[in-house]
Amino acid sequence: MEALEPRAMLAIAEAALDEVEGLFAEHVGSEPVITKARGDFATEADLAIETKLRQILTMYSGLPVYGEEFGGKVPEQHTAWVIDPIDGTTNYAAGFPLCAMLLTLMRQGEPIVGITSMPLLRRRVTAAKGSGTYVNGHRVSMNAESGRPVSIAFGSVIARSDGTFPRDWRQLLLSKVGERYPTIRITGSVGVDLGSTAMGAFGGTVTFSPHVWDNAAGVLQIAEAGGIVTDLQGKPWRHDSLGVLAGTEDVHASLLSIIEGLDHPTTFRR
Repeated sequence: MEALEPRAMLAIAEAALDEVEGLFAEHVGSEPVITKARGDFATEADLAIETKLRQILTMYSGLPVYGEEFGGKVPEQHTAWVIDPIDGTTNYAAGFPLCAMLLTLMRQGEPIVGITSMPLLRRRVTAAKGSGTYVNGHRVSMNAESGRPVSIAFGSVIARSDGTFPRDWRQLLLSKVGERYPTIRITGSVGVDLGSTAMGAFGGTVTFSPHVWDNAAGVLQIAEAGGIVTDLQGKPWRHDSLGVLAGTEDVHASLLSIIEGLDHPTTFRR
């Protein structure tokens, strides 16, 4: 299985998502059925979608699966599928369309296939390593010369005061980024932020999630669309990175300079 070609695996992944998009649409507005740590929750659809994807992917690829809801072995030294059945669950439960299914194939910690499926927006962003990024079958690139206003997608600014990126540090960063880029959007979905950056809706994004299931698909999509993607320190993104900094070359450099101009996040902990 290690030698399987990314485009062939992308076809399997797309076929699997085709089988669950109806389920995703059917349960929009679902009540939480599981309350998790940090105030997170899962709906009936989260559990059903991940269960069905696991069955399909295992049947047609023979590869193991690592998912947000049912776990598995972190794909650090092997090849495995990574699933976030619903990214932006709060949006989904409220009937707000900025939510997505995220499916990635990781090989020794590196994403080689990544899909962001946004059924309520009728958008699917796909990438296979070495083959570019596509939206609904049309190739896209992060064109810095498009003439569009540069919007920035920003992650949650509500966080613990003793966390890795404390609330005060995030809010100061938001203010500084806003001084340079007044058009900022907080969507409530890391996957939507990263996928939308890859397709050019945003010039860049700052996210804080430590979870590989949130980040991996969008990281590959941005890289394959010609963007720059790192962690928040400007180091190469890894499966265990805390957060993502991404954008066109100029925007990424600008965002990184803003971060470097701030005190270290640990100085904001209380």
